[in-house]
Amino acid sequence: MVDDPGIEPHVERYSDVDDKAAARATRQIVACFAAAPVLALAFIVFYFWPGLDRYTIEFGLLNANAQHVLLGLSLGLAVLLIGIGAVQWAREIMGDHEISEERHVAHSSPDDIKATMAEVDKGIAETGLSRRAVIGRSLLGAIGLTALAPLVTLADLGPWPTPSRLKVTNERTLWADGTPARPIRLVNDITYTPIKAADMEIGQLVNAQPENLQEAHGTEKIVAKAKAAIIIVRMDPNSIKIPASRTDWHVGGIMAYSKICTHVGCPISLWEQQTHHLLCPCHQSTFDLGDGGKVVFGPAARALPQLRITVDDQGYLVAPGDFTVPVGPSYPERQMTAEDKGE
Repeated sequence: MVDDPGIEPHVERYSDVDDKAAARATRQIVACFAAAPVLALAFIVFYFWPGLDRYTIEFGLLNANAQHVLLGLSLGLAVLLIGIGAVQWAREIMGDHEISEERHVAHSSPDDIKATMAEVDKGIAETGLSRRAVIGRSLLGAIGLTALAPLVTLADLGPWPTPSRLKVTNERTLWADGTPARPIRLVNDITYTPIKAADMEIGQLVNAQPENLQEAHGTEKIVAKAKAAIIIVRMDPNSIKIPASRTDWHVGGIMAYSKICTHVGCPISLWEQQTHHLLCPCHQSTFDLGDGGKVVFGPAARALPQLRITVDDQGYLVAPGDFTVPVGPSYPERQMTAEDKGE
């Protein structure tokens, strides 16, 4: 058994015996805490800087978006400087004495609690804030502004989703660009070939998009395609039920429905010709396209939205307007309409 060597003799720090060393350490700490909010403000500037995301920074064979690099460096250095300042504060200014404590039982007695609180008060006193309040003030400023910087990124969540705003943003699709005077053609989703009503056979399903999707680019195109995707099916008019409010929404049994499931938004096109059922492969929601798109099985909360279609003077399928109900997943804030029920 090795005897307990005890605690080594205490060695005073320079900042404990030299006021100039203590003042120098204080300046270093304050400098770190003062630089952090400047970098946090730089983060906010870089975030809102128009056009900054169009530039790249090269690192040898690698390159990165300039805005991403500057955002990472500014916020990262701000947090790093707060850490450096805190470490320097603990090393040079806070109390510096060795502590030895015997192990004891897990629970605390009233006397232990009082002793602990006394130690807490003692620790607060040893931070030196009572004598060097500038450190505390600079730390609060550093933490406050550095914490504020990431909050500006919440702007990417978009504006508050009021019903009126949703109607012109999330709930609007490219089909809304069509009018009775200038309808939008339905085109094949791969070749963008216009679709003639006469070419559709009974039982056939075609995946389609609006013709004006070709005018969109980049992220805008991806978002627009996700909302405007449709399926076109042709059924025997004598074997389907057409809601009274939609008697002019089809062309000889040709109907267009949203391709996006109303459960969680999966794209669907598993078509059962004989039953007129459309099956979602994700959670097996099943819609009867021969009966207003009603849900006949599964967790989907509402019927599949139908797009009103007609034909132009050349016989091509066209849409004179947008869906009358939002496409995509259901959400509880929306009031159910008759069309949502397939009526």
